[in-house]
Amino acid sequence: MADHTPATSSSGTAADSPPPTPDLALGAPPVAAEAPNAGLHARPRRSDATRAAILAAARDRFAADGYERATIRAIARDAGIDPSMVMRYYGNKEGLFAAASEIDLRIPDLTQVPREEIGARLVRHFIERWEGDETLTGMMRVGVTNAAGAERMRGIFADQIRPVLDAVCPAPEEASTRAALIESQILGMALCRYVLHMPPAVALGRDEIVAWLGPTVQRYLTADRP
Repeated sequence: MADHTPATSSSGTAADSPPPTPDLALGAPPVAAEAPNAGLHARPRRSDATRAAILAAARDRFAADGYERATIRAIARDAGIDPSMVMRYYGNKEGLFAAASEIDLRIPDLTQVPREEIGARLVRHFIERWEGDETLTGMMRVGVTNAAGAERMRGIFADQIRPVLDAVCPAPEEASTRAALIESQILGMALCRYVLHMPPAVALGRDEIVAWLGPTVQRYLTADRP
């Protein structure tokens, strides 16, 4: 009769048994600490795919929970990886937030738009962006409650609105002031409509918002100093 006893090494253990893997000292394990199908012989993820998974999960988690309540462990669970990988790539939650909040406002080229229509076109663009990207709303929530989030939002808007001002502003030395005034209109409406859900702001249609805010933003862009 054939012998079905598994071969053993000189130490007496089964030759095909994998060596034990020590647990990482990360406290209680997350519900899903590894990607699906991860195991001893699983092929490692490429770093760019891992980073993309982390950032996507972080954006969703920050948007849903805000900065303070979002945790590295929850983000890692959503991404299907071990929390140590998040720390490896981004160091801590603040570093992860900075990376996750890199937002392209996708401001269109306005150089071919009639000068008197730039304000309305800019307002319409931002309304469409807010309503088409939950990440922006999530970052707004974080920016209202966290210093790091506020700093990120200030930087994003200042850097990306400035080229518009440089093209149309009659007084370049006033660009920073004019940018702040434009942001007060755009971010103020976004806060009231998408974060605080104030009924009158929510009830406005897109065309109504453009009609109300467009002339004001136009004045900030092109009018002489009052």
